[in-house]
Amino acid sequence: HFNPAVTVAILASGRCRELSCGKAGMYMFAQLVGGIAAAFTYSAIYHGASFKLGPGAGYGFAQAAVAECMFTFMLCYAVLSVAVSTTTNSPAMFGLAIGSCVTVGGNAVGAISGGALNPAVSFGIVAGHRLADGGLAAAALYIAAELVGAGAAAG
Repeated sequence: HFNPAVTVAILASGRCRELSCGKAGMYMFAQLVGGIAAAFTYSAIYHGASFKLGPGAGYGFAQAAVAECMFTFMLCYAVLSVAVSTTTNSPAMFGLAIGSCVTVGGNAVGAISGGALNPAVSFGIVAGHRLADGGLAAAALYIAAELVGAGAAAG
């Protein structure tokens, strides 16, 4: 559980009986804290530098939201298919399948949206940029799109 969208998808799908709402909430809190810590670590390493969350050059927020939603859906669907499904569970291959989704997603939509595919990453980037220049609105849009993708994957 590194990604709140994946945690939501697993919880919503009901495929993991051990994952209660309370446990999912604790996981998501820890994931968000991890995203913030990563952003501040980046900023510390690069002498206070940070970057804004937002679409790439030539793209708008609508295109970024669609990209984040689609590839977060694919990531969550892969996790649900290979890691928590009773019929297609593949412990020997789930790392490759999930890692491939992240790699392909980052390459496919990185120029459009930055390829976050993870609400903790989106929120962490905004926190690292210290909520400046409309960052909170950008984070809300990205997180909403990522969670819609997660919900769609859960069915």
